[in-house]
Amino acid sequence: MPDHPDRHEHAPHAHPDRALRLGVCGPVGTGKSSLIALLCRELASSLGLAVVTNDIYTDEDARYLRSAGVLAPDRIRAVETGACPHTAIRDDITANLLAIEELEEQYDDLDLVMVESGGDNLTATFSPALVDAQVFVLDVAGGGDVARKGGPGIERADLLIVNKTDLAPYVGVDVAQMVTDATAVRADRPVIGLSRSDRASIDALLAWVRSVLDSHRAGTLVPRDPGPMARHVHAHQH
Repeated sequence: MPDHPDRHEHAPHAHPDRALRLGVCGPVGTGKSSLIALLCRELASSLGLAVVTNDIYTDEDARYLRSAGVLAPDRIRAVETGACPHTAIRDDITANLLAIEELEEQYDDLDLVMVESGGDNLTATFSPALVDAQVFVLDVAGGGDVARKGGPGIERADLLIVNKTDLAPYVGVDVAQMVTDATAVRADRPVIGLSRSDRASIDALLAWVRSVLDSHRAGTLVPRDPGPMARHVHAHQH
């Protein structure tokens, strides 16, 4: 069931015969690349992984992941968007789709392809034609009120991560309140407060990824569009 009765959904069909495509999006500096590195370290021994990064005029995020040694270098591809980062993940997804399809053709063991958006603002979300599920990342250094103010990704991404919770004492943020505020604007969608020093939060993230992968393999995962145009309200009467 759609979470909004007035929302027009045109979801792509499930494709359980290919890798799950997971988008990771969020503002600059929230920790998207380090989150992907964490997932690679935790999952590479049990799943076939690949990554596609997006930057405007550089492959810096891809080079960071390669230098971290989390995957074989050729399993990490870079897309240089040449424009606002959201353009290549929402408006014209061709370059990203080609990068994903090349990885899928080269590696027949892929279970999960992670697509990292270039750092953008709070309105940037992935097209459901590009990814099967998406994670939106905030961090406590951005301010405790960010989650409460909402936005398409904050409210409707499949998972919201409140990242770097261990930094909260240094930036004056009440993590519990930030997570509560995020939960309130997201209805029944999950929120995880994440810290690399908190094993329980890492395990919660891994459990979520595996549950989404299980749904994808079962053919029951339906990509949803959390974007700004997701809601369509008829002002006129029929």
